[in-house]
Amino acid sequence: MQSFTEENYLKIIYHLSVNNDQAVQTNAIAEKMQTKAASVTDMIKKLADKQLVDYKKYQGVHLTQTGRQAAINIVRKHRLWEVFLVEKLNFKWDEVHDIAEELEHINSAELVERLDEFLSFPKNDPHGDPIPDKHGKFDAVPFTKLSKLKTGEKGLIMGVSEHSSAFLKHLEKLGLTLGKTLTLTTITDFDGSVEIIVEDKKISVTREVAKHILIRI
Repeated sequence: MQSFTEENYLKIIYHLSVNNDQAVQTNAIAEKMQTKAASVTDMIKKLADKQLVDYKKYQGVHLTQTGRQAAINIVRKHRLWEVFLVEKLNFKWDEVHDIAEELEHINSAELVERLDEFLSFPKNDPHGDPIPDKHGKFDAVPFTKLSKLKTGEKGLIMGVSEHSSAFLKHLEKLGLTLGKTLTLTTITDFDGSVEIIVEDKKISVTREVAKHILIRI
């Protein structure tokens, strides 16, 4: 069994490595955890002693198979709790992340399986992220960042890669929520901002925002 802090580290390493086969650097972990690199190194050594990560000084960190399974289980719990909070308790999608951060550490496999069944085995969380099943498997959906679309391309908003409350509230204000269809009409060369049409409404989106909106073309 891992401590809450150890679980948080495993989850961060997983998120940093999920789309990248390269080792995760301690500075990247420190930035996500908002702590010092020296503190990260101390924790990584503890995780290595538990055979949850492979760590070589100056070469970064990889999750072991055991560590990856533990991380995916944490992610599964987090995303299931987010679905529960939105669908059953009527929280908004920008309100659930921090609460799920606490609930994800409840260590009861039976509770998680009953929660999954109660929610009718959801495939995605309220932000569009895939939910692993009890075996750690999930359907990978190919997404394209809005910032990578070309003029005239159309797509469906399927997810976001930034889960901060401020960002999600901003999207909600713009009307850019999951399931909306959009068409990219203009790309500004100067700053990379884009103009899109959603439900016959023109919306301007900065490059910083566009790179966190995930589209299925």
